[in-house]
Amino acid sequence: MSKLYIIIPAYNEEANIESVVNDWYPIVEKIGNGSKLVIIDDGSKDSTYDIMKELAETRPYFEPVTKANEGHGGTVLFGYKYAVNQGVDYVFQTDSDGQTISDEFWMFWEDREKWDMVIGFRKGRQDGFLRVLVTKVLKYVLWLCFRVRIKDANTPFRLLKASVLKDQLHLIPEGYNLSNVLISVIYARKGLKVLYKPITFRPRQGGVNSINMKRIFRIGRQAVYDFRRINQVLKKENV
Repeated sequence: MSKLYIIIPAYNEEANIESVVNDWYPIVEKIGNGSKLVIIDDGSKDSTYDIMKELAETRPYFEPVTKANEGHGGTVLFGYKYAVNQGVDYVFQTDSDGQTISDEFWMFWEDREKWDMVIGFRKGRQDGFLRVLVTKVLKYVLWLCFRVRIKDANTPFRLLKASVLKDQLHLIPEGYNLSNVLISVIYARKGLKVLYKPITFRPRQGGVNSINMKRIFRIGRQAVYDFRRINQVLKKENV
C-alpha cells in the first residue's frame, strides 16, 4: 500500500477552494493508508483558510495549513518538505485555480512505480496567450542556462517518488519562486527517470488571473539571474 500526499498551494482562492477540495479529496480517500489532501494557504487576505477549516470538519483526510505569504514557489517547496517529513511514499502537486482535472490523476498513479517523476505537459492550453508565451520562452532560457531540454518545466500536475524528491530539496533555495522549474531541471541534469503525459489545462475556474506583461518581465529578469547563480551551485555538486 502507498501513502500519498496531494499538495496544493492556495492564495486568495475563496471562489475556487470548495470545488478544488471536492475534486481532489476523493482520491486520497480512495487510496487510504494515511494519504491526505494538504492545501497550504499562503497568507491569503480573503476567506480561503476559513472555508478550508470548515470543509475539514467533515473530511478527515483533508488537512488545511496556513502560513505567512511567500509566493507560489515558496509554498510549493514548503509543501514538498511537509510531505516528505511525514514519511509519505508519493507526493502529487497541483494548483488551486481549477485548471487541472482530478480524473486525469489516475493515469499518472498507474505509472508511479516505474518513474521518479510523472509530469503533465499542457497540450491545447486554454489559459491565454501570455501564459503560453511564458512557457515557450522559459523552455529556451532553460536550455541556455542549464543545457537541458524540458518539455514543460513548470506544469502544476506532477507525481513524485518521495524518496527521490527528498534528496533534491536541499538544492532549492528557501522560498524560491520557481521551485517546480528547478526540480524539473535537477531531474533532467541528474538523468532521473521522468515521464511526460499530456493533460487538459482549462481556463481559471474562478477568481482573478494575476499574470500581466509587467509581472512576466520582472519575474523573467529575476529568473535569469537566479538560474545563473543556481547553475554554479549545481556544478559544484556535480549535478
